[in-house]
Amino acid sequence: MVNTIQKGSLSTRLQIPMIYGIDAVHGHNNVYKATIFPHNVGLGVTRDPQLIKKIGDATALEVRATGISYVFAPCIAVCRDPRWGRCYESYSEDHKIVQLMTEIIPGLQGDIPGNSKKGVPFVSGEWQHTKHFLGDGGTTKGINENNTLISLNGLLSIHMPAYLNSIRKGVATIMVSYSSWNGKKMHANRDLVTGFLKSKLKFRGFVISDWLGIDKITSPSHANYSYSVEAGVGAGIDMIMVSNFTEFIDVLTYQVKHNIIPISRIDDAVKRILRVKVVMGFFENPMADYSLVNQLGSQEHRELAREAVRKTLVLLKNGESADKPLLPLPKKATKILVSGTHADNLGYQCGGWTITWQGLGGNDLTSGTS
Repeated sequence: MVNTIQKGSLSTRLQIPMIYGIDAVHGHNNVYKATIFPHNVGLGVTRDPQLIKKIGDATALEVRATGISYVFAPCIAVCRDPRWGRCYESYSEDHKIVQLMTEIIPGLQGDIPGNSKKGVPFVSGEWQHTKHFLGDGGTTKGINENNTLISLNGLLSIHMPAYLNSIRKGVATIMVSYSSWNGKKMHANRDLVTGFLKSKLKFRGFVISDWLGIDKITSPSHANYSYSVEAGVGAGIDMIMVSNFTEFIDVLTYQVKHNIIPISRIDDAVKRILRVKVVMGFFENPMADYSLVNQLGSQEHRELAREAVRKTLVLLKNGESADKPLLPLPKKATKILVSGTHADNLGYQCGGWTITWQGLGGNDLTSGTS
């Protein structure tokens, strides 16, 4: 499929290869029989950045095995309220742990050379992005896509540090958050996207919207699409995820022709997108590499996943008291009862972002053992 789309792109006048992205947030989780790794909330518990790097490398190989070159991961949100439904996508409430876990970036993309300039993307493997810029894990009452009420100092000291690490490690792209900061939608926040991320931090990759992110600048969504395009592109977003691409192209073209959006803003976006494609070597090797097909769900990757599962386990209580511990279990035990709805349910154990966005119950959604 990806090669077919790519051939169409290469048949155009400029022959610029297209990019195809996928949400590989805990392994290549949308593909049947791919290796599923623990979610970020579990991986953060390991405090093991080298393990995380190996998981990034394994994920990159499996994604490339299906012809895809771009993953929408990792999520480096700092979840400050457990009521947030996406807390499982966060490595920790502690930004220092989240910073450690950014080692997944060189796992996915490759180790950045020592002489690389700060902010310039580096990709020798799979290119990916960090998300969601900025403050998505700090919304009021943990309400998804809500408002993060915090001072600038708090925003920069809690939610920004992992982005600094990501940029130093050559992250290729950064996705903007649906959420707001002190009432200002992040998809329309020029001060943070262009002023801080691009100008102050010298980020040279490209900034991408979330799915229909600019539509949600207004309430209700898509209520004033002309304004949304102007605000989103004007804020510094370089690539926009849309459902109706002809409408977006028409509105953007009109605004550029009438100097509502300056052509310099378009030039900046195009330059950044092309820079990542060039660094990736996409112009030389745009097609899928079929030699990697055996990497999908390989035994080596499954053993790595088992190691990760072992290291994510957290013992909250060992027996009735310290004097009567339950673990370790006696080696002579002939039977062990594991009960509950999740006991023998692969889908529940894998969680969200497994085959479907919300995940599925049952044991037939993918290949594995409960």
